[in-house]
Amino acid sequence: MKKFLLSLSAVLLTTAAVTAADDPVQVRKALMDAVAASAGTSGAMLKGELEYNPAVAKAAIATFNGAAQAYGDFFPEGSDAGETTASPAVWENPEGFQQALAKFQSDAAAAMQAAGRQGPADLEAFRAAVMPVLSNCSACHENFRVQNN
Repeated sequence: MKKFLLSLSAVLLTTAAVTAADDPVQVRKALMDAVAASAGTSGAMLKGELEYNPAVAKAAIATFNGAAQAYGDFFPEGSDAGETTASPAVWENPEGFQQALAKFQSDAAAAMQAAGRQGPADLEAFRAAVMPVLSNCSACHENFRVQNN
């Protein structure tokens, strides 16, 4: 079951990215959809709404890490037009965006390392690994995403 969940996460992430590979906006959306799903699962486990499972935790962390490592490749010039929620700040402040992306990548890689082969041993280990990753979401969305309120 553990290998299945990890494989499923990787397949979904890869399939979404490959399907939209010709359109960087669609790739960004697919990657963020995968991140959102993993954040939802992580949050449910952290709140006790979903029983903690190390394999599921590992799959969520693996999704965060895969998305973090790939995400920056899909912001070429001209991809600020169309149906995107990427803020103009991504292109107006590329250094700031790269710093935010580097933090997401670093935190996700550290969580992956902490998760080990089997996933975090318990909920507290998962919390310690994943909370820095999740903190990147609101920080980046506040500065580099158009708010739809």
